Amino acid sequence: MPEIRYRGCALLDPEAGSLLPEMTIVVSGDRIRWIGPSDAEPPAGAEPGGEGTVRPGGNGAEAPPKIVDASGTTAVPGMVDAHSHITLPGGAHWIDRGFDSTEQLLAAAEDNARLLRQAGVRWARDVGSPVRDGRAVALTVRDAWRGRPGYPYLRAAGGWVARRGVLPPGLSVEVDDGDALRAAASAQLDAGADLVKLYLDGPDRDTAPFTAAEVRSIVDAAHTRRARVTAHSSQLAGARVGVAAGVDSLEHGFQLDADLVRAMAAGGTGLVSTLAVLESWRTFASTTRIARFTEAEGMALIAARREQAHESVRLAHSAGVLLAAGTDFGGGSLRANQLAWEVQALVTAGVPVAAALAAATVNGGRLLGEPEAGRLRPGGPADFVLIHGDPLADPGALWRVWRTSW
Repeated sequence: MPEIRYRGCALLDPEAGSLLPEMTIVVSGDRIRWIGPSDAEPPAGAEPGGEGTVRPGGNGAEAPPKIVDASGTTAVPGMVDAHSHITLPGGAHWIDRGFDSTEQLLAAAEDNARLLRQAGVRWARDVGSPVRDGRAVALTVRDAWRGRPGYPYLRAAGGWVARRGVLPPGLSVEVDDGDALRAAASAQLDAGADLVKLYLDGPDRDTAPFTAAEVRSIVDAAHTRRARVTAHSSQLAGARVGVAAGVDSLEHGFQLDADLVRAMAAGGTGLVSTLAVLESWRTFASTTRIARFTEAEGMALIAARREQAHESVRLAHSAGVLLAAGTDFGGGSLRANQLAWEVQALVTAGVPVAAALAAATVNGGRLLGEPEAGRLRPGGPADFVLIHGDPLADPGALWRVWRTSW
């Protein structure tokens, strides 16, 4: 297979928050063979002699490299959508879609795979899908996609595990007490879930649905099996329980305070932001006739929630909490190709641009426990996207995807 040289692109380093212009990325198969300045490219077929270097002596019979003129673009590591629902399409009626047929759910997943690739998202972390015939549909999708060219790498939870009465009947795995919670989590792990998704908002907004001890038992059981636990939390009470129990991450985190983010940073609990959900709800005021988005009371509630969510993200970032970016597509109103919107929303909230870009790349990899995800290096996987523009100066450049390397 001839190597491919992406010549003349700028290179984004999301960890350093820097951009290097006029670089070449040499790809052989599905690995990066070399990265360096375009005016110092190695000879065709040269073997790497160390990170970022080469030594001559390649096979002269090799086919000449394919040259891709990437001038004027920026190579961004394949992005990570850390909060997604791969079997659902999103939109203003996202909850209704959870009751679609299995065939519709599988078709939505295929469409989402296409959208993710077009948007430069290499990894998706599914945090809940409908359960059919005793198994979450996203687990079936994950298994079917494993190793298939062009498909995203997928980590998947089981179904949403929630206190009875919180979500519409039949949408989640409903439990009534701690014993049922442990049984539901064990069943998810037995089915092969990569993580357990707990719903820590309860019927009473000011009271967590489970105790810290009950949640801690789930965390301990999952970690013993090399799985992780994450918690839906839009209210402070549930967030406090999740952090006290040592969950690996909070999803949304729309209501956090200074004491809690310090505890998150100290205990290693990450935050997956989904601020763009609130941005999409604001647009529904003019694009739908749904009362909770168009009436004055609903619009005021969304505005207040948005302000509080922005403050929570700022507090978490300032405290040093691991911040990863998610869209909540499918399980919320966004679509699978809109991770750029979340990066922009983080910047609007006051997160520095470099940190927002890291949230959508390398920090997503850290959350997944995947050291190669969201990074570009010689010898690493050739997972990157070429966009037009400088995302450090204009995060909206992430919308301008030209091509992906996978």
